[in-house]
Amino acid sequence: MQKKEGTYGLFTAISMIVGIVIGSGIFFKSDDILHFTGGSIALGMLAFCIGAFGIIFGSLTLTELSMRTEKSGGAVAYFEDFISSKVASGFGWFQTFIYFPTLTVILSWVAGIYTCILFGIENSLTNQVLLGFSYLLFFFFMNILSVKSGGIFQNLTAIIKLIPLLVIAVLGIFWNAPYPNIEAGMELVQVSEVGFGWLAALVPLAFSFDGWIVATSITGEVKNPKRNMTLALILGPLLVLVVYLLFFLGLNRMLGPEYILTAKDSAIHKAGELILGTYGTKILLSFVLISVLGVVNGVVLGGLRMPQALAEKNMIPKADHLKKIHSKWKLSLSSAALFLLVCIFWYVIHYATQKTNALVGGDISEISIVFSYTCYIILYVKVFLLKKTGEVTSIFKGIICPVFGILGAGIIFVGGFISNPVYVSFFILFCFLVTVLGYFVYQKLPSSGKAE
Repeated sequence: MQKKEGTYGLFTAISMIVGIVIGSGIFFKSDDILHFTGGSIALGMLAFCIGAFGIIFGSLTLTELSMRTEKSGGAVAYFEDFISSKVASGFGWFQTFIYFPTLTVILSWVAGIYTCILFGIENSLTNQVLLGFSYLLFFFFMNILSVKSGGIFQNLTAIIKLIPLLVIAVLGIFWNAPYPNIEAGMELVQVSEVGFGWLAALVPLAFSFDGWIVATSITGEVKNPKRNMTLALILGPLLVLVVYLLFFLGLNRMLGPEYILTAKDSAIHKAGELILGTYGTKILLSFVLISVLGVVNGVVLGGLRMPQALAEKNMIPKADHLKKIHSKWKLSLSSAALFLLVCIFWYVIHYATQKTNALVGGDISEISIVFSYTCYIILYVKVFLLKKTGEVTSIFKGIICPVFGILGAGIIFVGGFISNPVYVSFFILFCFLVTVLGYFVYQKLPSSGKAE
């Protein structure tokens, strides 16, 4: 297969990967990671290393597929070209109706949390959800009315999100002041022994590292991809790991595990106060909020086009209607409307699970990420089979990377069940049923095309 000539060098490939992977999750998942490790900083750092281990070998494995397809669409394209169109349809349905909407809901909700903290609004679940949904609507209409504005906002926040991470990471190394006192009204959460329960920390960690699979889709645009993408997919995640570890360590050196466990998402509020006083709190939280909003914009930008992408592959009913591009707005309004309706559904589910504490410190997006890792195992096995047939010649890429990729995905899968066996099992089953529905719907569509 003839591939287009690469335009990006090694440095650009690394910066792309770092930019894609470093998101907003680290700001509001650090307390969740500590929760599952019982407040153990060492176990938390071990979990970070396992997360990086998983994405390094997983992404190196999938580059063998990305170099063998010209299709866009990332994992959906890999399933379509190397497994089957029916399986690709099932995975596409999962991404369209669960993955992107749940990410959008959780990220916009977190933006609502930080808005409450920043402006002194009562930090109740209802206020968080109302503000979060308002942000969702804002970015939904902004990306419809002005595609250019959405892109500009995305580029701006890509730089801003690194500032609070690096500030806390660097200052935390030299921090020697005593831990702050727990404020009145806070119920102290103490460090505890959790046994093997610390594996559940890999679930919120997977959220923080999520997005890595997008990096494999740029393989065809990189010069000398066999060398440069291999190096980039090792060095890129390692750089992310270093930033995350330093931030995690810095935050714990400033506040202490018990304060972070007690304050939860508002812990970063205290870190800003310690660094720059009262005004520092506002400044740091402003950077964090803008960073989170940037990610919300990104997932909305991609999510509202997902039904359209399925329609263009004839993987969804009413495809002709859903893929119809509006002459003025340059995207499918039907696709955007469907995405918004699905987000509203998941906002109701999210509100209910948080109100009842059904997921015990977790959220609905983490389960969809766990299911994604499970699906990637199919692709890892495919690369292993390509090595067996001789199409992949490298022992490292064809055997070692798939084996360790499967191991990393398996550990995250097990961690998901440890975090909450009953509800996680239910949601994983729901993800599976939606995927199966997409699989069989594709078979029934008259214009889908049956070529495998």
